[in-house]
Amino acid sequence: MTCTWVICITTSFFLGAQCLYCSIDCHPRQDRLTSLDTRNVLEYNKSVPKTFRVFIEAPTSQQSLPSQNLLARKIQNSSSGNLMSVTLKDISHKTGFSVTTVSRALNDYDDVAAETKVRIKEVAQEMGYYPSATARQLQKQRTDTIGFVIPTFGPRFSDPYFSELLAGIGNEASEHDFDLLVSTRSPDEEEEKDAYRRLVSSRRVDGLLVVRTRKDDWRVAYLAEHKFPFVAYGRFDMELDVPWLDVDGANGMEQVTQHLIDQGHRQIAYISAPENLMFCHHRMNGYKRALEKNGLSYTEKLVVSGELTQQSGHRAARELLNLSPPPTAIIVSNDLMALGAFKAAHEQNLVIGRDIAITGFDDIPLAEQAHPPLTTVRQPIYQIGATICRMLIQLVRHDVLEERQILLEPKLVVRESA
Repeated sequence: MTCTWVICITTSFFLGAQCLYCSIDCHPRQDRLTSLDTRNVLEYNKSVPKTFRVFIEAPTSQQSLPSQNLLARKIQNSSSGNLMSVTLKDISHKTGFSVTTVSRALNDYDDVAAETKVRIKEVAQEMGYYPSATARQLQKQRTDTIGFVIPTFGPRFSDPYFSELLAGIGNEASEHDFDLLVSTRSPDEEEEKDAYRRLVSSRRVDGLLVVRTRKDDWRVAYLAEHKFPFVAYGRFDMELDVPWLDVDGANGMEQVTQHLIDQGHRQIAYISAPENLMFCHHRMNGYKRALEKNGLSYTEKLVVSGELTQQSGHRAARELLNLSPPPTAIIVSNDLMALGAFKAAHEQNLVIGRDIAITGFDDIPLAEQAHPPLTTVRQPIYQIGATICRMLIQLVRHDVLEERQILLEPKLVVRESA
């Protein structure tokens, strides 16, 4: 059995959660959320105070939201009340208008006065009313929900990269009155495939976002074959005319490699992403291209693969720093692994920025706060999330996409680590 959690979120407060099917509640926390993992997920764009819903789907065996410490502990018979309990009758009672008038106002019928609509909608929002998804589906022939299956590798919600991406997706979805369903799976390909099959066959979502595309990506092939609306974040190695957005990783990695060469580095190591990810190859090509342009040879022993986590970055950097002679600079495929490389350098009493140069890629919020601040390649993660969400909603609504395939240019951000 799978639980689907309804998470009600404002800018910085978790209001509560409840499984749609088994009525297990999460007790809402009354204080401001301060743990790092929770901030990463919930600290959305502060210019958007609107409350919006995120559906988090997880196997019952997990019996929790994606991280044990992420949102709040589950309790039976919560005193928090039913998050979905506000009805048209409740709004009618509070506003003094009939149930029919309330319904027609919320559906923007022309025969309801503008000031009446404003009053009713204000009260509905204050009371936390959301129209029935089933009713909306029957009326519009769609669910007004988009789906996102968390990739089956990496630290999931504790990864600031995904947290920032989800923030962009969630806020953009709310701007269009869409909900977001996030399906989390254990690191098993068959379980991930099952999640996609169920979402497509049940039509619980109108479209899907595919993130961090892979070599021979079965997700892209499956959705294209079934003509199910989707937008990919990342390019792929198949000849398909489907919408995608990507960052020019080759250009970004060439920029940072050239920067290190200009500083006099010649022994430049590289910690790559997993080889099955498409961006791994783009970024590696940029690294190789910069070396070749400057007459430097590509040395296999200077290249180690990581898993996009701090732990794997620490392990890979230790391996590189134990070489004889060791590299004078380490380029890392993402910021989290770069922070792990920082730890390895500190363990050898190396002064980062003087004894060893370390760079990352992404420019997550932690990059600027690192000690020393991390030189990295910036990609606008929040804006990317918003853009791919907007593209998908346009597809669902059968609007014409101004651009079906977008390649963004990244920017080198030089800080003290290199």
